[in-house]
Formats: sequence, structure tokens, C-alpha cells
Amino acid sequence: MKIVTAAAPPFFENTYLVVCEETREAILIDPGDGIGEIIGQVTSHKSHVTKILLTHAHLDHVSGVATAKRAFNVPVWLHKDDLVLYNAVVNQGRMFGIAIEPQPPIDHFYKPNERLTFGRYVVDVRHTPGHCPGGVCLAVGRADAADDDRELFVGDTLFAGSIGRTDLPGGNLEVLLTAIRRQLLVFPDATIVHSGHGPDTTVGEERASNPFLR
Repeated sequence: MKIVTAAAPPFFENTYLVVCEETREAILIDPGDGIGEIIGQVTSHKSHVTKILLTHAHLDHVSGVATAKRAFNVPVWLHKDDLVLYNAVVNQGRMFGIAIEPQPPIDHFYKPNERLTFGRYVVDVRHTPGHCPGGVCLAVGRADAADDDRELFVGDTLFAGSIGRTDLPGGNLEVLLTAIRRQLLVFPDATIVHSGHGPDTTVGEERASNPFLR
């Protein structure tokens, strides 16, 4: 699995391109302001994007969806509980003094315990509300590997040494902590965690040292 990350101002949100090294099929996770760099990387890696997967619908994680849709013409996936946020992205931008174009309609809503595929890989979708109602984490791994042999793309649910903020509309601290413990901390300590901002971490590192999880 090849992972390419791009982050750009003003929010420095991590946009991820995840490529199957055998088939070159790829998924695009949370296209934000770094989408221009990612589009160039798709070409250089000779990959073929098949899905755009959103972990949630806050402005910084969806501002590049329209650009990505125009570039790749593939379905966009979101949890239904974040559709209100997604549809309000223009207003979200105004709150920060940023002009954001309306984003394209969502093509698919994640189903409970949904498993998606690309190339030789699977994506298990885990609902992790608390930062926002429709937050999800994406557990990506080889289709022929054990279910706990995954890398986690967690949006703003969990960060290195921190967790997602819960003071925005729809946020709930207890709900978020419960989701992290039930959906993420069940993975082995060596599991890599790719967050929506900042550096990667591991489940073991956060279990041992994250002050919010003690």
C-alpha cells in the first residue's frame, strides 16, 4: 500500500491518496486544500482513483471535493449524519472569511459496518461520532490479511497526543471518547493511525500517553 499525503494552508488538513501497489487502483480520502498536489501525484504514480471517501464534512476536509470530482469523476461517500454539514460548506467558509464553491452531491452514504474495496485492499468503515455526528474512521488493509491488520485513517477523531474538538455544533466529548475506545483502541498497539492534521501515530502510543484517554 502506497500512501501519499498533502497538506496546504490555511488549515493544513491531511489529504490522503492510498494506492494498491499491484493494481494501481486508489482511493482519495478527505480532499481538502492540498488536492492540487494530490492530482499531480495520481499521474506520477500512474494510479487510478476509484472512490472519494470522506471521514466527515467539516470545511477543511471537503473543500477539494468538487475539484477532485472534476478530475476523477468517481463516487463520493459520506456518513448520512454529516449531510447537513456538507450541504452548508459555503456557509462554513463564510465563518472563516473564505470563499468556498458549493460541493457536488454525495453519491453514496456509508452503510453500517460497510466494507469497500480497491485493488487488493479493503476499507472497513467505522462510525466514530463525537467530533461531529457523522464522523467515521477508515480501517484499510489487505483483503487477505486478518481483520485487525489495518492502518487507520481517522479524520479529526484522534490525533497524536490529542483528540478532535467537541465544542462545535454536534460535538460531544463522551460520545467521542466512547467511539475511540470501542472502534480504535481495539486494534493492536502497532496499528498506524493517520490523522486529519499533524503527524502519524500508533494505537499503542495513544493508548499509553494520550492524556484524554487515561
